[in-house]
Amino acid sequence: MDDPKKRQRAALMRDHNFRWLLRGSAVSMLGDQLTMVALPWLVLKLTGDTLALGFVIALMSIPRAVFILIGGALVDRYSPKRVLMLSKYASALLLGVLTVLVLNNQPTLTLSLSDSLSLTIDMNAHLTLMLIYVLALGIGLAQAFGIPSGTSIMPQAVGPEHLQAANGVLMGLRQLSMLLGPLLAAGLLAISSDGDGVVADAHGLAFAFGFDCVSFLVSAWTLSRVSLLTAPARTEAPQSVLRSVGSGLTMVWNDVPLRLCFIYWGIVSLFIGGTMQVALPVLASEKLHGASAFGLLMGANGAGMLLGMAGAAVAGARLRFASFGTVLLAGDAIAGLLVMPLGAVHAPWQACALMLTLGLLSGYMQIKVFTWIQRRVPPNMMGRAMSIFMFIFMGLAPLSAAVAGWALTLIPLSQMFLGGGIILVVFAALAYLFTPIGSIDTDNTASTPQPQ
Repeated sequence: MDDPKKRQRAALMRDHNFRWLLRGSAVSMLGDQLTMVALPWLVLKLTGDTLALGFVIALMSIPRAVFILIGGALVDRYSPKRVLMLSKYASALLLGVLTVLVLNNQPTLTLSLSDSLSLTIDMNAHLTLMLIYVLALGIGLAQAFGIPSGTSIMPQAVGPEHLQAANGVLMGLRQLSMLLGPLLAAGLLAISSDGDGVVADAHGLAFAFGFDCVSFLVSAWTLSRVSLLTAPARTEAPQSVLRSVGSGLTMVWNDVPLRLCFIYWGIVSLFIGGTMQVALPVLASEKLHGASAFGLLMGANGAGMLLGMAGAAVAGARLRFASFGTVLLAGDAIAGLLVMPLGAVHAPWQACALMLTLGLLSGYMQIKVFTWIQRRVPPNMMGRAMSIFMFIFMGLAPLSAAVAGWALTLIPLSQMFLGGGIILVVFAALAYLFTPIGSIDTDNTASTPQPQ
């Protein structure tokens, strides 16, 4: 007997728009993962300063968080395809500049304008921290518009009967890129490591940034092949961006379980959200001896997240053993226990085992959290609720990263991991003992729709 689900998947893969989006997304996601490994490594090899590393991460993340709501408003006003295309071109330009600057190790560059006129440019500045700061800020701004447009384009590109399957394929693809990208970056940095340039590993770093630059150009071309379906007609009066954001905040605040969880996630993100972003590259550099170890750590975490998501999707309903809130807090407590020993490892395999387990737990919980939010929030408020959710992690974690970079100038790396793990365990325990979060369950009806 013919399986309807197989027929539906086959029809999705024949869809012209989805095929072009899938091709572009595959290339772009892989390039993004290369940059996520290469940029922290560049800062560390150039400066050796953990405070500078934290500041670069903050410069990328804070504007992305601050402007993501504005980006969503522009997507609604214009077109997700148009905004996404512009963000891809901007990202390609910034990464192209970074590629050239990293690759060029000459003190000066002379351009012959004519037989009698030449222009000599001092290129020693190509790896100054200030230029990296500027480029990191630009990349973060481009992502602020790319993220909402990228998440909004699918409903206008494929039919509603294929939407869930299409989102599932792209989510799985993103997790796969989190596995392959860091491993590829680690290999590039390992085989190209040398000390002849301004910074070691310059050729591998330049290739990583260059690949990401080309990936944006390729994905922009594939996006141009997509023909958007007719956007749904508006059923509400036009509203200013600030009023729209305000109504979303009001909805979250009036829903007590949402309010409790969002506040809890915000506190956790503020205190330890950026610790891992800063501490992991330092761990690889100081104790695990190389960029390849950093890539392996990120790859192990990506593999764990992929397995965790698969487990939640396949057996999530059968694994129910407690309320959603209890599972959430128990997961955070276990994650804290896994973070504590990271600073004491002496071999890459030990760190990879811990990161694989953390990724497994994170992937499982990510599916649980997103499903809970989607079931609870009314459809007419979903975009704003998810924007607030993303803002919590994109806005507060960078502040934590900057503080973590400063803290590592004062305390050993082992104490950073130990303290971060203890804080997460303590926060989860306090939330369970003194708040109603532990009793929150998935058997909830959606909140009453709020005014637009």
